[in-house]
Amino acid sequence: MRSLMMVSVAAIGLAACSQGEDAKAPDGDAAASASASSSQAGAASPTGPVSRDQIYAAAGEGPEVFVRTIYAQYVNGGPQGEQPAPGQDPIFSRIMNALIGADFRAANGDVPTLDYDPFCACQDQGDFAITALAVAQSAPNAAEANVAFTNLGEAKTLKLKLVREGINWKVDDIIDGETSVHDELMKVAEAAA
Repeated sequence: MRSLMMVSVAAIGLAACSQGEDAKAPDGDAAASASASSSQAGAASPTGPVSRDQIYAAAGEGPEVFVRTIYAQYVNGGPQGEQPAPGQDPIFSRIMNALIGADFRAANGDVPTLDYDPFCACQDQGDFAITALAVAQSAPNAAEANVAFTNLGEAKTLKLKLVREGINWKVDDIIDGETSVHDELMKVAEAAA
């Protein structure tokens, strides 16, 4: 129990230092956040190749726009450009970034636990199509997205847990059936403590 608390405190501490620019307080109140989320119900996905900058910009527009933009990159040919170093991706929450970074360091040159793309739960991506996408905002700083898609002919459904840090939405967990990326990475962090 004590080691779990120490790992959690360490992860939060590392995360708090990692992305200082997101530390701004969110604008508006709970009512404004809820109405903004409901007005995005028909949000369109970007067409054509999607850059990381487009995803980062969408993070400030609301949870549905953010998730649609993340998945638009897969529909439109896959992630573009150089990907951030493990544990330094502005798409993820501070805690997830701390856990991803710890997983990468714990692997010490071997294959980390997170050795696949969690947004498609795959190693390879192609012939990708979204079949359903629904986002529900449960609180001013929390939302959940359910994304159903096909990738290389295989149907998948993932649940994304989202948090708002500062003015931007971040992915705090990705759940594939019963498997939580956050929980799997936390086990690695606990074992390394």
